[in-house]
Amino acid sequence: MGRTQVKSLVGGAVDDTAPAPRSAHEGILRRQAARESAARTYARALPIVPVRARGLTIEGADGRRYLDCLSGAGTLALGHNHPVVLEAIRKVLDSGAPLNALDLATPVKDAFLTELFRTLPPGLAERARVRFCGPAASEAVETAYALVRAATGRSGLLAFTGSGRGSTDRALYDPSADIQGARVARPPYPQDYRCPFGIGGEHGADLAARWTESLLDAPGSGVPWPAGMIVEPVQGEGEVIPAPDTWLRRMRQLTAERSIPLIADEIQTGVGRTGAFWAVEHSGVTPDVMVLSKAIGGSLPLAVVVYRDDLDTWEPGTPTDTFPGNQLAMAAGTATLAHVRENALAQRAATLGARLLSQLQELASQFACVGDVRGRGLMIGVELVDPEAEGEPGFSGAPGVAEDGVEASVMPGGGRQPLPAAPELAAAVQRECLRRGLIVGLGGRHASVVQLLPPLTITDEQAAAVLDRLADAVLAAARCRGGGTAAAP
Repeated sequence: MGRTQVKSLVGGAVDDTAPAPRSAHEGILRRQAARESAARTYARALPIVPVRARGLTIEGADGRRYLDCLSGAGTLALGHNHPVVLEAIRKVLDSGAPLNALDLATPVKDAFLTELFRTLPPGLAERARVRFCGPAASEAVETAYALVRAATGRSGLLAFTGSGRGSTDRALYDPSADIQGARVARPPYPQDYRCPFGIGGEHGADLAARWTESLLDAPGSGVPWPAGMIVEPVQGEGEVIPAPDTWLRRMRQLTAERSIPLIADEIQTGVGRTGAFWAVEHSGVTPDVMVLSKAIGGSLPLAVVVYRDDLDTWEPGTPTDTFPGNQLAMAAGTATLAHVRENALAQRAATLGARLLSQLQELASQFACVGDVRGRGLMIGVELVDPEAEGEPGFSGAPGVAEDGVEASVMPGGGRQPLPAAPELAAAVQRECLRRGLIVGLGGRHASVVQLLPPLTITDEQAAAVLDRLADAVLAAARCRGGGTAAAP
């Protein structure tokens, strides 16, 4: 490709020696592959070079535009470069305030905490303390564990199958692994489509709760009462599975009766994502500890642990992280929290999310390779399966009974024999989406779940475009696979 006179896509003046956009795009990708770790994840599946972004839209160095339904893995509650976020950042920069203030008190931090406390569940906000930790979500989880271990004098952690968080993933997934030297017990997380008991619905959730209770109380379980229980109200990386509200209330009861602190992992579910400001609000549960990151920084790195004041047993001077005082992230976070609250964006996520789920369930009825559609608010997962393979062994296929008395067998995923996951097909759908200008994530234990995490500011017109492109991508991927498009009888 020859050289041409173009305006630099990164905002420079006209440069008649600059390569054409596609050449620049390809060169940057080549240099990334040569310089960066093989561990990079998103860059492998999404070979784009973003140079501009606003709201739902990203523009690449090759001139193409994309609808971004990955949103920085759920970090961008307001989408890219929202005006209120940019204004908050500029205000701090223009003020001459320090950008890193360690854990010192600052007006920016004070404003952030005031807004954060305004949004917390009332039962927690009335007696909450906050610890700023390193900016990563995994550091927040480890800080929460250190907190409950110090407060209870116990070790060990009770997590759930499918849980995982950043560099803590190995400890939460691998039964042979530890977290900070303590064993992690993993009872089943309730779900419908791949219910470990083969029934789903309320019955499956009840059995999952009984399993957890037995694990805690049975003398022969080998699991002493742990320092804490950590639960995601909606599992994110673990296949986008919402916890039943009744089950989550049971977990609150179990932990309260045994003086085990309940840690709510709201790293991806928080700030309106699921249709409530905090996902625990759907069930009316008040946790003892909340782990927050992603959207609370308004697109910048920030992680916070919020906890009951009686758990604050740390001694003054307990070692802290180097970067707990990111002033730009706190300012961006304050603007984001306030905008979501003042504009009722959580309610908007609930309404639009319910409509998207309904329309995507129609997609599942049209394509045999779509095994299940699930989610809450604007946190949605579409699981791809192999329709030509036999169902998973040991699944009874017996219908359970879901909420409102509806048979689980007629609900998405409920009571249906699950087909084997199809990670290659899911990857093909992600590629076909990208060709059509749509960015989606992949997750789940088998990397077979297409994840939709659009910003809460997505319009109805944009949502319709996302659905159209996703449906077209599923059709194209299914045809290439040769498995047809019609739903199985």
